[in-house]
Amino acid sequence: MKYSKLFGKTIKNVPKDATLASHKLLHQAGFIRESTAGRYYLLPLGQIVQQKIIKIVKEEMDRSGAQEIVAPILHPLYLWQETNRDKATGFGLITIKDRHGMEFVMGGTAEEMIVDLVRKFQISYKDLPFHLYQFSAKFRDELRSRGGLLRVREFIMKDGYSFHKDEEDFKKEYANMTKTYTKIFKRLGLETFIVEADNGDIGGDYAHEFQVKASAGEDTIYYVPSKKLFFNKEIAPTSAPKFNQLEEYVLPLEEVEGKGLIGVDELSKFLNIPVEKTTKTILFETDKKEVIAAAVRGEYNVDEAKLKRIIGCQSLKLLDPAKIKKLTGAEVGYAGLLNLPHNIKVFLDDSMKGRINFECGANKTNYHTINVNFGRDLPEPDKFYDFKETKPGDFYPGTNEKYETFRGIEVGNIFQLGYHYTKKMKGATFIDQDGSEKPYYMGCYGIGIGRTLSAIVEIHHDDFGITWPESISPFAVHLISIKNNKKAEEVYKKLDESGIEVLYDDREDVSAGGKFADFDLIGIPVRLVVSEKTDDKIEWKDRKNKNSELLSFDQVTARLKKI
Repeated sequence: MKYSKLFGKTIKNVPKDATLASHKLLHQAGFIRESTAGRYYLLPLGQIVQQKIIKIVKEEMDRSGAQEIVAPILHPLYLWQETNRDKATGFGLITIKDRHGMEFVMGGTAEEMIVDLVRKFQISYKDLPFHLYQFSAKFRDELRSRGGLLRVREFIMKDGYSFHKDEEDFKKEYANMTKTYTKIFKRLGLETFIVEADNGDIGGDYAHEFQVKASAGEDTIYYVPSKKLFFNKEIAPTSAPKFNQLEEYVLPLEEVEGKGLIGVDELSKFLNIPVEKTTKTILFETDKKEVIAAAVRGEYNVDEAKLKRIIGCQSLKLLDPAKIKKLTGAEVGYAGLLNLPHNIKVFLDDSMKGRINFECGANKTNYHTINVNFGRDLPEPDKFYDFKETKPGDFYPGTNEKYETFRGIEVGNIFQLGYHYTKKMKGATFIDQDGSEKPYYMGCYGIGIGRTLSAIVEIHHDDFGITWPESISPFAVHLISIKNNKKAEEVYKKLDESGIEVLYDDREDVSAGGKFADFDLIGIPVRLVVSEKTDDKIEWKDRKNKNSELLSFDQVTARLKKI
């Protein structure tokens, strides 16, 4: 490819909202351009890299025994209604109608589509297990897009779905995919950590994310060194740090007016008590329209993912202000544990255990109750739960050691579906050995291609630009001509004929310094320079090395073929 003909050259400016290195560099180096918020064009250089990532993923998936298919992007809405996911997804659905009035969902994930495909066939136990995967455009109406390709509304995903006769058979494929994903990301130049994660409303014991350690990461990862365990924030079990209670005796219950005081920091100063003695009582409504109260020590927030698993519900939302006032008699921010209606089930976080003389809302606007105690004012709980949002400084309950934390970018995930879809979708069964019909046991496996591309740049860059790993660099070499176009043309032609991918900067109106800066920004691993100074040699310089050397053409091709 001659750089003079390449569509999408380097520029100096960056998007106003670009804060991450990958977003800035991919824009400046001519790999991406934004269309609308959260939707991107992949320019020729970006498409080459994406195709190389897909090629590596495909090679390893095929090697694992999985089989590639392509499913329609438009999913009939009735399939999502069959599993109730039209109302209970964790992301915004985009729906459209065709000219016949049929309603479709723009696919954000494809479980229903793949199950619908499989149930069109007469499958017996002899055909199991099998694993189907695809590379497909996905659409999610995210509330906020951010970070270039990291959180977008339209993207390419490799999503796979395995079908099994039972959980034991599924476990084998889960282990197979763990190894396969590890190989994929290693080939892409990424060191990944396998992190225990939340499986959402599906539940079950198998859900892991492949995370890349990066300061730009959206997720906080909690690490237990002695156990070599990694947890996503949403699932990390935690013990709250203990605090010293100065009182050893119970004080009289008292209501205190604190007009407009809602935040725990402001409240603790006003009441002259530690934040640890304040209480957050949050009212939620489940997908079954049940109202529950969740109470946690003041310095913590409620982790809704943990709470959903404890309650056993598919979705959870904050109770609206009108309902809160009707049930408690108070405005939002003043709910407490005392005198709640009997039909509200109360869940207490274990951070509240052992406290005496603590505060909670008085269920009366502008009022707080202090010196609340279990046994006198509230019944002694039968059970405490762990649904607080884990934060740095917390302890892992299994060993009582403090978590180490780091930021991570999720590039892939594998998790158990079990019977979640096959028991909801009629006819999603196979014929077992005894002739009976049984539902499939399923697994699901995803890799975000754009997220992976972005994560690679977050890891592989320096102050001057991108430093692509050889496996996915858009070209093997970046050839630069400095006032010696005739010889450079010959070198370009010979390299091309040798099957070596070359980006040839043949521009005559750009200085050597400008060309070198573009080489650094674009990030191809090897720079070759042809000039009057190089005579009959070619200057070789690695992108990550300051030193250069003069080589013959044969030496250059021999070294490139080794790479």
